[in-house]
Amino acid sequence: MTDQSEYTPPKIWTWDKESGGKFANINRPVSGATHEKELQVGKHPLQLYSLATPNGVKVTIMLEELLALGHSGAEYDAWLINISEGDQFGSGFVGANPNSKIPALMDHSGSKPVRVFESGSILMYLAEKFGEFLPAGGTARTETLSWLFWQMGSAPYLGGGFGHFYAYAPFKMEYPIDRFAMEVKRQLHVLDTHLADKTYMAGDTYTIADMAVWPWYGGMVKGVLYDAAEFLQVDEYKNVRRWADQLGDRPAVQRGRMVNRPFGELSSQLHERHDASDFDTRTQDKLQGSEEE
Repeated sequence: MTDQSEYTPPKIWTWDKESGGKFANINRPVSGATHEKELQVGKHPLQLYSLATPNGVKVTIMLEELLALGHSGAEYDAWLINISEGDQFGSGFVGANPNSKIPALMDHSGSKPVRVFESGSILMYLAEKFGEFLPAGGTARTETLSWLFWQMGSAPYLGGGFGHFYAYAPFKMEYPIDRFAMEVKRQLHVLDTHLADKTYMAGDTYTIADMAVWPWYGGMVKGVLYDAAEFLQVDEYKNVRRWADQLGDRPAVQRGRMVNRPFGELSSQLHERHDASDFDTRTQDKLQGSEEE
């Protein structure tokens, strides 16, 4: 291991400097709103406030899959929350999610609006509301929920752990990168072993467990996250790659990945979504034309 200066923690930690790294301007040790800003509300009962990070993509995939099955009640408006600009600290968003993290869902279909936050909770809420993608009972339901909560507990090591120190920290540090690279590879091996004889995460049926795991670990094995595919040798995980490709070919997954996406190729972006027609080729052609002007 290369030499690194040793840090001795003080008796009491104080926040007297920025943490550094890509998201230093939005990191702080307190919660709550920093400014007044009400949330926009569109024409549909379901209002999503999000960004196309892996956690945000879980929910837009779910909504698009529900619409593909013909659930008209799953029509939704998706509003962009730009976390790099601090949109998540607006008073309206904090009211929808006191933790100030995307995604947040407001359901206006009842007599009183219902807020739902945390991506796993939103997936469960929608699955139970529409009776899809979550078995009603028995071992199939238990298996689905086990893998859903596995993802919720494991992905912070991939994102906040490996992703932060490998891609976003102000400088490279050997110890945390090695520590979290080891854990991410262990997690990928867990998935690869599990998927060796299974079509989907919970067996033969596509569920919210797949929608939760795919944006994180499918993205990793496809080289989408953190530009770390070669570093982690993700080609080793052939079963995960097969599963990732299978889900990636689903039209609803492709649409869901576009929603609230303000980065990447212009053809892959749909900053806001208010109607299925927003995905029309005409809309994308118009955007392309604006880029070329």
